[in-house]
Amino acid sequence: MKLQIISACLLVSTYSIGANKQNEKWVDNALRTATHQLLYTAKTIHTPNTMPRSSWRRYDIAFLEKQMEADSTAFARELVKQTPTEKVGTLRTCDIYDWTSGFYPGSLWYAYELTQNGKLKTQAERFTTMLNPIRHYTQTHDIGFMINCSYGNALRLTHNDTIKAVIIETADNLCKRFDPRIGCIRSWDFGTWNFPVIIDNMMNLDLLFNASKLTGNNKYRDIAIKHALTTIKHHFRPDFTSFHVVSYNADGSVEKQCTFQGKADNSAWARGQAWGVYGYTACYRETRNNVFLKQAVNIADMIMQRVKTSDNIPYWDYDAPTLPNTPRDVSAAAITASALIELSRLAPTGKKYLDYAQKILRNLSSPQYLAAKGTNNGFILMHSVGSLPNGSEIDTPINYADYYYLEALKRYIDIKK
Repeated sequence: MKLQIISACLLVSTYSIGANKQNEKWVDNALRTATHQLLYTAKTIHTPNTMPRSSWRRYDIAFLEKQMEADSTAFARELVKQTPTEKVGTLRTCDIYDWTSGFYPGSLWYAYELTQNGKLKTQAERFTTMLNPIRHYTQTHDIGFMINCSYGNALRLTHNDTIKAVIIETADNLCKRFDPRIGCIRSWDFGTWNFPVIIDNMMNLDLLFNASKLTGNNKYRDIAIKHALTTIKHHFRPDFTSFHVVSYNADGSVEKQCTFQGKADNSAWARGQAWGVYGYTACYRETRNNVFLKQAVNIADMIMQRVKTSDNIPYWDYDAPTLPNTPRDVSAAAITASALIELSRLAPTGKKYLDYAQKILRNLSSPQYLAAKGTNNGFILMHSVGSLPNGSEIDTPINYADYYYLEALKRYIDIKK
């Protein structure tokens, strides 16, 4: 079913490039670049139910050993197969059941909202509609990423009963992964863990909050709150860094605390810390429970203290060795910037978070990270890291970096009005 925009008056916020003479030039340039890249990408996707994900890269075992500060035998079992030489540097796509499938449609919606470019709206409709079959998919916890970033943004920008139905149906599917004995939503269905929960799962709670508001049924909200409270208890260390994975026994006791994408079980994986501050900021926005505000503030302060780079774009792990070729993770920076801009509206000491996020955004909008038009396989930002220990998507553009960058720009523009 094709989504249709009924009225531009329904926009939460709008922004026309160049319409506000007080806008910083770097913001205008970023939006022009984003518009060009997103439409460039749309022209390259011709296969049904296909989304742009990243660019193909190869990895070097010696490089990974230095980054992990461990012999390859400690982690080589997890490494993906090497990318064929002919694919290196080309566009990596995914199908609609990939956990990242909602980010490109969401980026199109944000770019349309910010520019009012009708071509972006057309493509946002096209790629969001592709995800309709996800409403019947029950084999992932990432349904929040997939649906809330796509259909959730569409809901803000148009009247369409089908959109609401998709959000509610997928929220119901997410609730089925909740175990009340444990107090969490199960993450993965693979591996040897009994009941794994990853810090990323904090990002799927917005889908439940939205479903609760759409239906008036607090069951979604209650599950989201319980998951967030349980995660505070077991995912975070005294310094407010978080484990990536916590697996629970059937009685709710902790089976294991470890990592799958970070440097070590006790390290602070950069994107994981970003998921945490974003998730708890959103929980406070929805509940006004000061427990969540305190958690968000503590994680934000930890991030600001732990960053080792002068431009605030963190290395892929806050405990990664400081070497000339240690990759930065632009996706972690973009998520953090978006979270901190929102936190700046909510926390008593908000200005410091806005200032920090603004520095991130300015640097992401520089030629060092912002792609030139027509390059980077159509992605907006360069230099993200997906899963370094698994040899996957290292120093490459990734669709979720673009999504949270555009979301951060929207929040920045809104707060500056």
